[in-house]
Amino acid sequence: MDKWFERDLAHIWHPFTQMKDIPNFPLIFIKKAKGIKLYDDQNHAYFDTISSWWCNIHGHGHPSIMAALRKQTCELDHVLFAGFTHENAIRLSEEITALMPKLLSKVFFSDNGSTAVEVALKMAYQYWAMQNNHKTTFLSLDAGYHGDTIGTMSVSGQNSFNARFRSLCFPSLAAPAPYCYRCPFGSTSDQCQMECANELEKIMHKNHQKIAAMIIEPMVLAAGGMIVYPKIYLDRVGELCKKYDILLIADEVATGFGRTARMFAFEHSTAIPDFVCLSKGLTSGVLPMALTVTTDKIYNAFYDDHDKNKTFFHGHTFTANPLASAVGVASLDVFKKEGTLNHVQNLELYFHDQLDQFLDVPIVGDVRSIGFIGALELVSDKKRKIPVDPNARIGLQIYKKGLENGIILRPIGNVIYLFLPLCTTKNQIKTIISRLKLTLSAFDFGLI
Repeated sequence: MDKWFERDLAHIWHPFTQMKDIPNFPLIFIKKAKGIKLYDDQNHAYFDTISSWWCNIHGHGHPSIMAALRKQTCELDHVLFAGFTHENAIRLSEEITALMPKLLSKVFFSDNGSTAVEVALKMAYQYWAMQNNHKTTFLSLDAGYHGDTIGTMSVSGQNSFNARFRSLCFPSLAAPAPYCYRCPFGSTSDQCQMECANELEKIMHKNHQKIAAMIIEPMVLAAGGMIVYPKIYLDRVGELCKKYDILLIADEVATGFGRTARMFAFEHSTAIPDFVCLSKGLTSGVLPMALTVTTDKIYNAFYDDHDKNKTFFHGHTFTANPLASAVGVASLDVFKKEGTLNHVQNLELYFHDQLDQFLDVPIVGDVRSIGFIGALELVSDKKRKIPVDPNARIGLQIYKKGLENGIILRPIGNVIYLFLPLCTTKNQIKTIISRLKLTLSAFDFGLI
């Protein structure tokens, strides 16, 4: 097995990884996966508690999804999507739009979350340009995260993922995030006057004539630290975008497909987006695919004679790949046949109650949860909410100990989170929580 690791390190550059760390935090060689567990070359099992980067929905190797994939491989592997079409792309677009509010009726295919967002940004920009309207700026949240391409970094808050590349990004506006635990206005939950929404309105009022669109992750700022915020904030976002004639982009790449106990997280609120960006859970993590769903209003603005130069010149080689399309259709079929959303809704309160026990842990300052997403924010001083020193690399220590206890924990800064596959059972939740307790109890950080 050492030969495999040597061959890996000879050629592979892993994502979000300081490769010099690997001797201290060795790679895990995964041989197989089944349900919500991954198995390494020594046959050690690990609960996939972060859904293999937030994409696995129904468990690994789901028989219905695998059967659909095998069937499709015998019929059509790939065909360009400019000037051609095929059955499963049509079926998937029909099923996705049937789940959306009526106005969201058009689908543009791409291949990952960043590209889904890039499509929405470019569509919004061109939509206003074709009307000779100088709305060329985008508005986002200062703790938002929308991808790693230049455009998506430009509308993401500055963080360790993108700080090095800020000079490459185009200028955009940022509003303070509704980060209740660390309210930027110093309010506590019982004092909240929605100052963050009021500040958002000030920004919109001042700049609405140049803002093309606002982009937001509905209900959960995922890579920003699994920040769960009140639905009333999202309600206000929807109202303000209408008031100031600003298009609304819902980045549902992480939050879509049942993660928050609704099919899409924006359904918790009254806000109806002009664009919905989907990926990750779209194929239950089996194959890469993404969609940008938009309205007839946006679509019709591009619909004109060729010489009017309104064509949306954007595309990807694997747009609407038939294999991925077939898997997407099969995944949505599993939602119906297995009552996936009902399963999450029946267990979410149990899951949240289990997480709340960690409020008694000295280094846990905040516990937040929604659907099958849960997060523990670590602090060095609970009373003063002082963050853990990032140089201590406590998260990596917890990650390593978690592997010893058979759970995969990949912290975001000082936030330990669970992003469970939606098929996780009550007994599995109980086991995962007990292993998380065991993992944290192994440390005496001496921080308090």
